[in-house]
Amino acid sequence: MKRKKILLLFGIILLISGCSDFFMICSLNPFYLDKNITLLPEIEGRWTALPLRLKHGKSGKEEEKKDSKEVWKMTDTTSVWKIERRIAKETKKTPRGKDSIIYTPLDFYTVQMVGTGADSSLYQFKMVLFTVNKQLYADFMPIDNTGLDKSRMAIESYFRIHTLARVSIHDHQTDLSWLGAEYMKEMIEKKRVRVNCQWNDGESRLLLTGSPEQLTGLIERYAGESRFVDWENQPAMLKLNRIN
Repeated sequence: MKRKKILLLFGIILLISGCSDFFMICSLNPFYLDKNITLLPEIEGRWTALPLRLKHGKSGKEEEKKDSKEVWKMTDTTSVWKIERRIAKETKKTPRGKDSIIYTPLDFYTVQMVGTGADSSLYQFKMVLFTVNKQLYADFMPIDNTGLDKSRMAIESYFRIHTLARVSIHDHQTDLSWLGAEYMKEMIEKKRVRVNCQWNDGESRLLLTGSPEQLTGLIERYAGESRFVDWENQPAMLKLNRIN
């Protein structure tokens, strides 16, 4: 009975957490450790997003896959990505009893998908940048979900699921390549990596349950070698072009 409840809850998590398309591997815990968090002012701003599913052919040139646009939902690539460092606002009393507002920059960014037709935020994500072996990565986690507050079941069952992307910044472009779900599943099945995980039979989906320490160790050992993770040939890749 306990296992059935876990699988049912897992299915609800995947349905409302943005991981139901099965392109990205999802984790119950963050992929990073606090000591590896990186701040990058140049990531802030407004960006347009386009699918970037590139593959190196025999000639060594980049060749676009035919189904590259089918991976992404319309909102992901038709919205403007607004990236800002999160600022905490706190009100404190001065010695004279007056209210004083204190602003404190936090060690992560918010990513807002803003509709192009109106200045309204569609989706929000928490993005933590971190560095492992001199390579920059991003941990994405949904901050809210449209319509979530309309369902008591969704509120009570909602978990913050994490996804992992490698980040490459050059000129006025930022490339994001998410670690693929099937890619990770194959690595675990072939015993190339050892990491705690939970398999959902009903959803045919894998959820990583390892600690941040275990996940960081996985990145340190495998993410930097193309024979284990080919970041230029993942199922979910985006190119962000700076607007301002």
